[in-house]
Amino acid sequence: GAGTLPQEIEADGGLPHSVLVSVGGGGLIAGIAAWFEQRARVVALEPVLAPTLYNARLAGEPVDVAVSGVAADSLGARRIGSIAWDITQRHVKDSLVLPDEAIRAAQLWLWKEMKLAVEPSAALGLAALQTGAYKPTRDENVCLVICGANLDPSTIS
Repeated sequence: GAGTLPQEIEADGGLPHSVLVSVGGGGLIAGIAAWFEQRARVVALEPVLAPTLYNARLAGEPVDVAVSGVAADSLGARRIGSIAWDITQRHVKDSLVLPDEAIRAAQLWLWKEMKLAVEPSAALGLAALQTGAYKPTRDENVCLVICGANLDPSTIS
């Protein structure tokens, strides 16, 4: 998936200007970033309570982080993977963190408005847009990677 998803994105919708990707251990974003290299802006998104890549960037190297929050079950890696770290250093320019409240609000919006039942980790891209953490330009073609449907249905009812 991490290696073929970006090919599918490009085949189905053309080359996006930017791709917003949730990060846990880093495998998915590494595959996407390696495919797009510098042809698209790849943006890393993490919960503020599970910031593996964000904290590694602050430290200049992978570090252990405490993990909690609404997306800890799927994005709760304690440390960014070494291969993912190397790839993201070369091909990912932006790393943003989002609060749990924004993630939950985006998850609920996806259910109510789009009938997409997704786990919290899949809602970070929308949360980044809804909160203004990521501000696309007027004509920017933005791709949100929305994957993950392992959720407790009571969280979206």
